[in-house]
Amino acid sequence: MESWGTPEPTAYFDYDLGSLLCENKVFTFATFTTTVLYSLVLLLSLGGNSLVLWVLVKYENLESLTNLFILNLCLSDLVFSCLLPVWVSTYYWGWVLGELLCKVLSMTFSVSLYSSAFFLTLMTVHRYLAVVRPLSTLRVHTLRCRVLLTAAVWAASVLSSIPEAISHEVIESQCTYAQMRGLLASVYQHNIFFLLSMTTILFCYVQILRTLLRSRSKQRPRTVRLIFTIVVAYFLSWAPYNLIMFLQTLVSIGVIQSCETSQRLEFMVLVCRNLAFSQCCFNPVLYVFVGVKFRRHLKSLLQQARPCQPQVPSPAPLLRSPGAFTYEGPSFY
Repeated sequence: MESWGTPEPTAYFDYDLGSLLCENKVFTFATFTTTVLYSLVLLLSLGGNSLVLWVLVKYENLESLTNLFILNLCLSDLVFSCLLPVWVSTYYWGWVLGELLCKVLSMTFSVSLYSSAFFLTLMTVHRYLAVVRPLSTLRVHTLRCRVLLTAAVWAASVLSSIPEAISHEVIESQCTYAQMRGLLASVYQHNIFFLLSMTTILFCYVQILRTLLRSRSKQRPRTVRLIFTIVVAYFLSWAPYNLIMFLQTLVSIGVIQSCETSQRLEFMVLVCRNLAFSQCCFNPVLYVFVGVKFRRHLKSLLQQARPCQPQVPSPAPLLRSPGAFTYEGPSFY
């Protein structure tokens, strides 16, 4: 996971002047641009994800498990984006945090990242079961089952983030890892979870594609397109950052000692981190371009918001008889 500051190297290693100059060049370049970028990401995420939540609650059926996953994914993105100003203030501007607040914020930051990965994986597995194994699709029709499943995902995210809180302390006005092993454990754990998640998602979509190629239905390809697009966007945003963070750990433990290589990695960390952290505002844009139902709901919402405009009633959700099986398409399609 991303720390609220870089590990304090002087407590463990002797850095020469050249290494410090390498770090300072990147740090000076990053301060202003990152602050502006994350301010924009915060505004877009707050506006976009809040709009998605509004549309979900107003128009969509929250009994749909996919809709519930998307709702929680929006909440996770909102939490992540709201923490960005605090992260910038501590990492770049030296805002001092208390010890307890440092641990709480680092843990919350980590929880939002893990929950996004877990919910995306569950969304994909649910699509896999619905398309490839429809007779064994997740049976969570009751409110209790949905609440328990959602709570389990958030609980798993919290448990996975506890090491972040334990390993973070305030050192020289920065909320950072107290020891190098805390940083290494965080990066390796995040990469393991990321690889397991992406492996599961890749397997599911390969099986979905094989099933769809054998099927003549025109509806099912549309039902997986939105989730597939979200997953691809998530992978392209976070995969480069995870790889670069792993390479940077090699610098931290002395495997890579070249100042030029270290400087290039610092710059790549900046670029990949900005891309990864901006992912929290991407999903609403994907809903607009990929989600047919979302565009229709959004149009109805805007028409209702205009004064002196006739209100267009939204279509009522389809009713199903008790015990009847209905193929559940994803939200916004």
